[in-house]
Amino acid sequence: MTYPIGTPGTPWEARERAAWRAAQRKQRSYADDVLRVVERLRDRAEVVEYGRLEEGADGVLPLVALRTRDWDAELPVLLVTGGVHGYETSGVHGALRFAADHLNDYVGRANVLVAPCVSPWAYERIQRWNPHAVDPNRSFKPDGRSQESSSLMRLLAATTGRVILHVDLHETTDTDETEFRPALAARDGKPHEPGTIPDGFYLVDDTDHPQPDFQAAIIDAVSKVTHIAPADADGTIIGSVVVAPGVIRYPLASLGLCAGMTKARYRTTTEVYPDSPRATPEQCNAAQVAAVRAGIAFVLDHERAGDGRDRSA
Repeated sequence: MTYPIGTPGTPWEARERAAWRAAQRKQRSYADDVLRVVERLRDRAEVVEYGRLEEGADGVLPLVALRTRDWDAELPVLLVTGGVHGYETSGVHGALRFAADHLNDYVGRANVLVAPCVSPWAYERIQRWNPHAVDPNRSFKPDGRSQESSSLMRLLAATTGRVILHVDLHETTDTDETEFRPALAARDGKPHEPGTIPDGFYLVDDTDHPQPDFQAAIIDAVSKVTHIAPADADGTIIGSVVVAPGVIRYPLASLGLCAGMTKARYRTTTEVYPDSPRATPEQCNAAQVAAVRAGIAFVLDHERAGDGRDRSA
């Protein structure tokens, strides 16, 4: 497969990145789909603007989060993020639905912080990268080159409280294989190696700090909403060994992934498959909410039992 931008085998420079950006078209509205919903939630949550993306002709996009109104610095913090990859729709709408329906379920037990759409420019263009052809979900590290990622990291650094859980909401789509992986290979001057798309929901645990019981609790809850992705014939999902039904592992922090940006003891990345003939958009959004709620229930139960130790953001 030859990508239409760049020369095969040669990494992109400024000209190719500019050509890629010029090819992107706005297809939906962050203001309508996200900011308007956030405004409706002001009566039940504090709205925090933690940055602004100034993208020239593409406009200015505020970065917003919702958090527990009566924030208590003595309580642990539960973090939910969505839309790190803007094209992954249920991550955004699942985070917003969780905030609307459940943000205040944990008052007196924990603070909740929800960043529903980390990458609004990419959300509007149904894209994986930011305007500079940088993947925000490889940029959650001190030398990251994504303003979307660094802005969220600053918000967490300034947040009083202790992050004990982080659920980062994602999707794996058919366009991963038809568009985004070929684009990545072209950008980096590497050959594209075709892969497979798992049919169903799965989780990415942390290689360096695995929490198998936590992941299993989420898988169990989500299985009641949508189907769990089986392993490929070689025992892998997207090339990674399946360590438990619907669970693989990545080194979250070293890869610069969003789910690895805090020292939360419990962290995971969800992956919903919206292109499955067995799933609807409603099921995908519901699966994201179910994953967050199950993760929180598991963590708060273990905190109450005295098992939570690593609480620093």
